[in-house]
Amino acid sequence: MHDEFLCHVTAYGVCDGRRIGVPLGTYRAPTLALALWWLRDRASWIAQRLDPRPDAEHLPPGALVPVAETVPDVPTLLRAWCADPGQQERVAEELAAGRLVRIATSDDTTEYELLAESVDALRMQRTAPTLGVPVA
Repeated sequence: MHDEFLCHVTAYGVCDGRRIGVPLGTYRAPTLALALWWLRDRASWIAQRLDPRPDAEHLPPGALVPVAETVPDVPTLLRAWCADPGQQERVAEELAAGRLVRIATSDDTTEYELLAESVDALRMQRTAPTLGVPVA
């Protein structure tokens, strides 16, 4: 069983023709349950910021406008992922098995990525022998 997990949330977009990643948070979870909680919390946090209430006090009137029907609804996708027990169970199984988990969704301008991986699995990868190929 893997006991500790590194979790990351990043937003990716294009700036000046280059793909740029903006870290939105990192957490070293001491348990699988806390890793899953943090991923759900961050997914909800992103969804709330992308799709706030139209009457929110911190937004000036008219600041929010509907997007085209063809644009993927990232907040709805993230909220659905958070609310799906089957998805949560699959993520838990992958993490418990020591595999990297990546949850990603995007709209027309930005990709949102949630990553989690076992600290133990990372340590094991570092100590595994690597293949060395001589350069002629």
